[in-house]
Amino acid sequence: MQPTFTTNDRYARCIAASKRIRWDIDKDVIRGRRFDLGKKFLPDGLSRVNELEFLSDAEKRLLSQIQGRSYANIFGLVERFIAAKVMEVSREHWFGDQTALEALVRFTDEELKHQELFRRIEVLTARGMPMGYSFVPTPNGVAEAVLSKSTWAVLGLTCHIELFTQAHYRSSIEPDENLSELFKDVFFYHWREESQHAILDEVEWRRENEKLSAEERDQAVTDLIDLVGAVDGILQAQAAADAKYFGAICGRSLTAAEQTRVDALVLKAYRWQYIVSGVQDPRFQAVLGDLIDEAQGQRIGEALTPLLQPFTAH
Repeated sequence: MQPTFTTNDRYARCIAASKRIRWDIDKDVIRGRRFDLGKKFLPDGLSRVNELEFLSDAEKRLLSQIQGRSYANIFGLVERFIAAKVMEVSREHWFGDQTALEALVRFTDEELKHQELFRRIEVLTARGMPMGYSFVPTPNGVAEAVLSKSTWAVLGLTCHIELFTQAHYRSSIEPDENLSELFKDVFFYHWREESQHAILDEVEWRRENEKLSAEERDQAVTDLIDLVGAVDGILQAQAAADAKYFGAICGRSLTAAEQTRVDALVLKAYRWQYIVSGVQDPRFQAVLGDLIDEAQGQRIGEALTPLLQPFTAH
């Protein structure tokens, strides 16, 4: 029989894990290394580059590196609003549960460290890759837009993100022996701390849910749908920029048809990485299902259908 843990137990266990697995960017992760551009960054299960049969192995590797660069940058972007929201939520524990407060303060500190890590990773990739790469969204602008929505919706999006982080590492990044060792280590150490964050996301999301009236929760569901749409807008813009960058640096002139397929593939990969894989995560589905009613679930499903269709069609 599995032991049951109270909410306070879960905060305490996250603190213990945070202390045990604490890591340093230079000493543990980067260790004076540079990226090996002779290897992929993202595994095929995330980059989906094998769907482009007309690309050579070297071209597929390059496209995985461009996607990996944006994958890291998007994590740095989302952690800007996650850290801000967690600091805001921690206020409710200031004069109450000090165990909960410590857990959330540690969470915030780790998210700030992750932002620094991803800024450092961008500097390292920029040194090795050709000029012309552009990261389109601005972290502060995105954070302000996200934080304008209800806390329930922001915590739901955050839980979704940190759960798919776990799934990506375990199912795709960790098993692939052909990735750049430094890139793989970045996401190993990121995964170790995000596993605790996902627990805290769920606890705080459930706690926030208990405070809402039926009308407030219905509006929060609308906010969550709006946030997913905003994420998709970011992905569309970055996918277009990355596909164009690939076409400019791949070493040959792609035909119009080939460029069109690259454009579509990169957007499909980004939607898989940052929306679909999280939506389909069983743990996310279970938590969300506990917090919403049937009509709200139907609204979310209808909003997601256009995004999910390419991954469910046979």
